Amino acid sequence: MSFSIQSLYTWYRNVLRNPKYRWWVIIGTIAYLVSPIDIAPDFIPVVGQIDDLVLLTLLVSEVSGLVIDGWKARKGEVETSVNDSTSTDNTVDNTVDVDAVSVK
Repeated sequence: MSFSIQSLYTWYRNVLRNPKYRWWVIIGTIAYLVSPIDIAPDFIPVVGQIDDLVLLTLLVSEVSGLVIDGWKARKGEVETSVNDSTSTDNTVDNTVDVDAVSVK
């Protein structure tokens, strides 16, 4: 079994993007950040803050990405519904009568 930072990041991102587990991951991450029990204890200078900083950065970037994606999707739904109502009025009939077309 090989361990890599990339595989851990991919796992965290995929679990966070799953709506079923999203709030559990967010709550768990925040609990880890405020908990005195860490992989690298916070009383060790620099090293103690690195794991918290990496995890906080990952959480903020992924949650902000989810919020932006949701905002874009909602904005797209509004624009699509507006475009759908106007597009039905402006449709052009481009059907071709097959019997009228002669092939040489």
